[in-house]
Parts: sequence; C-alpha cells; structure tokens
Amino acid sequence: MNIRTHAPALKRHRPVWFGLPCTSCALTSTSSASVILHSLLTRTPRPGRSRNCCSTHLNFHLISDNFLIRTLRTSAALANCSPYKRARLIKGFLRGLNPCWNLVVGLLALAMTWGCPALNASVASGQLTVNPTTIGFGDVLVGNSQTQSGTLTNSNGTNLTISQVWVNGSEFQLSGLSLPFSLATGQSATFNVTFTPTTSGSVVGAISVTAMVSSSEGSNINSNSPLAIPLSGTGISPPSVLQPTFSTISFGSVQVGNSSTQSETLTNSGGSSVGVSQANLSGSAFSVSGLNLPLTLIPGQSFTFGVVFAPNSPGSVTGSISVVSNASNSPLTISLSGTGTAAGQLVVTPTTLDFGSIVVGTSTSLTGILSATGSSVTVSSATSNSSEFTLSGLSFPVTLAAGQSASFTFTFRPQASGTDTASISFISNAPNSPTVVSLTGSGALSPLHSVDLSWSPSTSAVVGYDIYRSGTSSGPYAKINSALNATTAYTDNTVQAGVTYYYVTTAVDASGVESVYSNQAQAVVPTP
Repeated sequence: MNIRTHAPALKRHRPVWFGLPCTSCALTSTSSASVILHSLLTRTPRPGRSRNCCSTHLNFHLISDNFLIRTLRTSAALANCSPYKRARLIKGFLRGLNPCWNLVVGLLALAMTWGCPALNASVASGQLTVNPTTIGFGDVLVGNSQTQSGTLTNSNGTNLTISQVWVNGSEFQLSGLSLPFSLATGQSATFNVTFTPTTSGSVVGAISVTAMVSSSEGSNINSNSPLAIPLSGTGISPPSVLQPTFSTISFGSVQVGNSSTQSETLTNSGGSSVGVSQANLSGSAFSVSGLNLPLTLIPGQSFTFGVVFAPNSPGSVTGSISVVSNASNSPLTISLSGTGTAAGQLVVTPTTLDFGSIVVGTSTSLTGILSATGSSVTVSSATSNSSEFTLSGLSFPVTLAAGQSASFTFTFRPQASGTDTASISFISNAPNSPTVVSLTGSGALSPLHSVDLSWSPSTSAVVGYDIYRSGTSSGPYAKINSALNATTAYTDNTVQAGVTYYYVTTAVDASGVESVYSNQAQAVVPTP
C-alpha cells in the first residue's frame, strides 16, 4: 500500500487540535485478513508565498481493520529551509493561530522540524515473496499427516529480518524456521507446513509472516511488512474395509457322510460402518452357520461364523464365499477347499465267540481284532449288555488308519450255572457303526471229587484200620476216619479239585494197639 496525500486536494478548515488547521481522510481494508499500514510517503510542494501551502500534515491511528489518517502539522518544507527562512515561515504560520496557542504550537513546530530530515519512508510491499503463494493439501485421511514446503525470498535491495511467523489453524503445524533470522537480497529460506486433520471436513488456515526492513536514508527500522500465506486441506475418513481372518480355508480330508466345521471372522478395519447384505456360496459341499444377514459392523467390530464342509462323494472339492457389503473391497472372496474320502469300515474278527462251559466263579478269555478298511476309522467306545462278558486291551477313543488293526480281549466269568449270551457293540464314525460281536458261554457247577483207597490186610490179628491224610509228602498226617474202619477199603469225599493228597494206614488189634504207618499213597484231584 502506497498512500500519497496532496495538499491541493485536501480541504482546509479551522483548527481542531491545538488550534491547528487539519485535513482528514479514511482508509478501509477490503481484505478478509488484517492489514498493517507500515510506512507513509509524504510529498511537499515547492515553497510558495502562502504561509500554509508549503506543508502537508499527516498522522494515523489503527482502529481495528480501518485506518484513520489525520493531520499532525509535520512540515517538510521547513526542513528544507535555512534557519532564518524557517523562522519567518513559522512566524507566518503562527499569525493564523488563536493567540493562546501561538507559543505552544510554535515551539512544537520548531522542535519537530529543526535539524530533522523530511519524512521519507518506503513501503515494504514487494520485498518478501513466497512460493507457492497458497498451499493446498487436498484430501488427507483423518489421523494421517501430509507435509508441503514453501520458500520465502527477499526480492528487494534491502536486508530483511523475519521477526514473527505464526500459523492460524490448529491442524496446521509449521517447521523449518528458527526465528528471528535475516535474509540478504536474493536470499531464500525454506519452511515446512504439516496438515494433520483430526476430523473429516474442509479446513482453512494461514501463515502470517512479519518482516522488518531498514530505511535507505537511516539506520532506524521504520517499516514493517506483513505477508499472509493461505492454507487449506480436507480431512477424510478412512474408507471402510471388511477384513477376513482367513482368506483361504482348507478342510483337508473328510470322510464322505461326515462333516468338518471351521470358524471365520469378519472385521471392519475402516473408519465407517459396514453393512453386510449377502454371503453367496459356491460348492454344494460347503455351507455357513451362524451368519444372519443383513449385518452391520461399526469400525473395529468383528463377527464370527462357521463354515461347514460335508462331502457327499470322494474327491477334491473347491468353493468360495462371496461377501457383499458397502465396504470399499466388496465383494470379499474367501476361497474354500477340501477332499472327500471314501467312508471307512470297521471290521471285527471274529464276529462270534463261544467260551464253552466254565465253572461258576472261574473265568476264561478269548482275543479279537479290530481293523479299518477304505479309510481311517475312529472307535469312540464299546458297550456290553452282560456283566459276565467284559472287554479289555483298548483305550478309547482309538483311531485306526486304513489297513491298521488293534487286538483286544474278551473275558467270560459266569456267576451262575447255565448258558449266557451277550453282544458287545463298537461305536465309531464308520457307516457300519455300531459294529457288534456276539458272545456265548455256559456256567457249570464245580464237580464232587473223591479218592478211593484200598490196602492189603494185616497178617496179625487185628480188629480194624485207621486212615491218615496229608497235603505234603511224608506228613505230618491227620486221621480222617471218625470210627475204626473194619475193612481194607475207604473213600475220601472231602477232597478239593486240583489238590494233591498223601495217604497212609495203620492196623489196630483188640487191645487198641496201633501199628506203624503203612507205605504212603498219593492221589491227585483233577481240575475241575
């Protein structure tokens, strides 16, 4: 801004301040930003005969963004005159004043003009330039940052001091400048501006730069240059993105007729809500569970559902889930794969077991074999419908690969006499589950054993015989007959199955005298 006031164009009137004639004009800023009037240029016409025509009088006051310029009686003409002529001009000037102000104003005018140079300051406009003149960041994701650079250049012939730089707009940050600093003619300084939006929407701001320059006619700083650099940017919310936990799901091998389930999770990793409207499946062997549509996920929210593979025939199977939503990556495709294997069969050998006749209270065992054909089989348990038949040798669950076998043991322990039948069922994932083994056996009472003894008669006169028995060879023996046996034969009915006994006899005469033991006889009782 370069303002010149010409005396012929200003209207003179009677004194207002200190009895001085004054002329006023108003300057108004039409910019949206504040404007600082930092220098004035006064021009004085050549001195004439009039006592007032040689002077132009300026004073200014800043009122908000408006500027009021008033006269303050600064005479450039007096400064160019000799002391004698200056005194005559002041004397002529004083004649037009109210007598009460003559002395005061006269001294003031003399003091302001004596020995002082004419007011001659230059406008700083055009000294400091910036490139670019405006800085626009465009669209930036909320929470992210973008930085751009600018250059300040001193394009005038006077050294320039940058004293103040400030930024309007909390989402803009300035860096790269260390204040204050000086720029010589043609010298430049680079700065950085960073835009970090915190919310979505347009943002404007400005960088204001204050520079100080020195007058070419003196060493005093007499100019102040403001420079505004408009800033703009737009914060945008991150696009909504639907993210799966697994982009590919593989089920491996699954037997035909069985099924396998895996979990999948969808997460909204964007900055806005996502509405899921469809989940389209390809591949008849695949299905989903727990996914109720439509579904809305707020930012950061997740949802888990199940994906099921149930092959209906052997062989490899592929498919996919196409998730349709309003996310930026819709449709989201999740690949599916699995292999159907032939159903395994569980074979039990033998399928029928006969334990025969077993003495009540005793037990006997027979072995069997489990094997898998076609595919692996998992046997989860086995049950029996009779307590007299038990299974051992297997720890459930047990998995048999195709061609693999495992042995086990059946035990029959009759608790009463008679024939008993039962079945043991093997529960597995094979199509022929349960696989049944038939069992049969008979319980028999323990048989009555006895030992028949006989011996040669004594050659002496005797009246009878005593019979003795021992569990060990050579005794000691115990008499087992309750009365004197008159014959040479005896039956022992108190023996037990599976025990060996040892027997001797003695002869007794009429006086009760007993002979020595006879030779020892051994008897083995069979089992049972």
